[in-house]
Amino acid sequence: MANATGGPEIEQLIQLLSRLPGLGPRSGRRAVLHLIKKKEQLMIPLAAALDRAVAAVKVCDACGNIDTVSPCTICADPRRAETGLLIVVEDVADLWALERAGIGQVRYHVLGGVLSPLDGVGPDDLSIDKLLKRAPDYSEIVLAVNATVEGQTTAHYITDRLAGSGVTITRLAHGVPVGGELDYLDEGTLSQALKARTKF
Repeated sequence: MANATGGPEIEQLIQLLSRLPGLGPRSGRRAVLHLIKKKEQLMIPLAAALDRAVAAVKVCDACGNIDTVSPCTICADPRRAETGLLIVVEDVADLWALERAGIGQVRYHVLGGVLSPLDGVGPDDLSIDKLLKRAPDYSEIVLAVNATVEGQTTAHYITDRLAGSGVTITRLAHGVPVGGELDYLDEGTLSQALKARTKF
């Protein structure tokens, strides 16, 4: 039976796009068909942009962010050092989300994941040692990790390693989201919101 998706080049493109988050085989086929239909306006510029990105993208030696320079533009900004605040995140996507939220002139540290013994991820697989070396340069470290078991385990591990360093260690508040209705929240979120209550 003939391959209904065309030649091997098209099939390879479908397979590669299908590996992207949020895309499966069906979405990959649709994306490839759209790229082929818009070859001049979309496919050729996309291929050129990917080539440029492969050559230009770097991982920041200081924080682990992705940029085209190292140190990245965030680490190179001297105004960000003045706050004395370092926010620790699991992944670059979390860093970018905080930047989009406009949280201010802060610096970041990307761990590259979380501790997960079941998946074989230990402290040596993350950039925890680099964080420990950076810590004395800051007055406060905010552990902005996800509220998962692995995220909290990682936060406790880092807190233990930083004990006695003199650096204030805080974490993001957990609880009721802005615009959230109590009736729609799970019990864990409600319980955490009550424990982390603040003065009105």
